[in-house]
Amino acid sequence: MPQKRILPYIILGLLQERPLTGKEITAQFQNEIGEFWKASHSQIYPELMRMQHDNWLKITENDSDGRKKHYQITVTGEQVLSNWIKEPVTELPLNRDLFSLKLFFVTKSDSKVIEKLFNDQIALISAQLEHLKARKKLLFADKAPIEQHFGHYLILNRAIARQEGQLNWLKETLAQLS
Repeated sequence: MPQKRILPYIILGLLQERPLTGKEITAQFQNEIGEFWKASHSQIYPELMRMQHDNWLKITENDSDGRKKHYQITVTGEQVLSNWIKEPVTELPLNRDLFSLKLFFVTKSDSKVIEKLFNDQIALISAQLEHLKARKKLLFADKAPIEQHFGHYLILNRAIARQEGQLNWLKETLAQLS
């Protein structure tokens, strides 16, 4: 069964606040959206063309020489996004968790590889946790941005809680194995 395309909804969500260039949309996948969803330049631009064809967005030119295309959400696009947000989430995300996969194939409890796997994972998650906390401090230092971007605030808190839970489990399990 083919998977539903999610990228158009992400792009529509990004365009809610203001028109953006393709480069600005792509940059969002290096920042906030990239924390939980990945998309490349080669995926974004064809999707922008499809969305324009479907009348979900339109192109405006906002610079003096008319070379920069700015994509703007249409009324149809706003309705499509609103309907998508209201759809229930009926499945958990599919993981591609290499740590768990490798751990699954470890056959002996005294394996030295377990300690290395755990320590490497602890280092990765610790770095990610510090990054997430720094983003929260930068983006949500006071109430105004929280109220303006409440969903983003919630998802960032969720990501922090998830990483803290994983880190605690890793440390506790590693201590039990030692």
